[in-house]
Amino acid sequence: MTLSSAIALAVCFGVCFAAASSGAAFRPGAWYAGLQKPGWTPPNWAFPVVWSVLFCAMAVSVWRVWETAGLAAWPALLLFAIHLAVNALWSFLFFGLRRLDWAMGEVIGLWLMIAAVIAVFAQISLVAALLLAPYLAWVTVAAFLNLRLLQLNGGRGPGGA
Repeated sequence: MTLSSAIALAVCFGVCFAAASSGAAFRPGAWYAGLQKPGWTPPNWAFPVVWSVLFCAMAVSVWRVWETAGLAAWPALLLFAIHLAVNALWSFLFFGLRRLDWAMGEVIGLWLMIAAVIAVFAQISLVAALLLAPYLAWVTVAAFLNLRLLQLNGGRGPGGA
């Protein structure tokens, strides 16, 4: 690996984990603990572990696109950047504002954006696209969990209007 390639990979990790920081800024806490949850809810420890692995895969994926196509991939890179912002927004809506209803709409949009990123990345690097498949699967689970939490707790959860 060349120095410029290593720097690009480090930048990709930095950008991805900057987006991931919204999950650290807006934490579950007592409000989330008080929600009624379905029996199939993953254990709390699984969320940071899975998301860490997924953000690493995202970083390597976008890096592969950059390494393969460089600036010629700018539309794909822009779509990826926008998708990261949408990803970061979910934690704010769900944990920050405690709006299960808004988060539900947002996670559907996120799912569609991930699918679009995969489709665009596949045209540049199949490996990059495949690296995002577990992410799409996890967001599918997250969307169904969000839906079930919404059904069980209402749009604003316990104590919400």
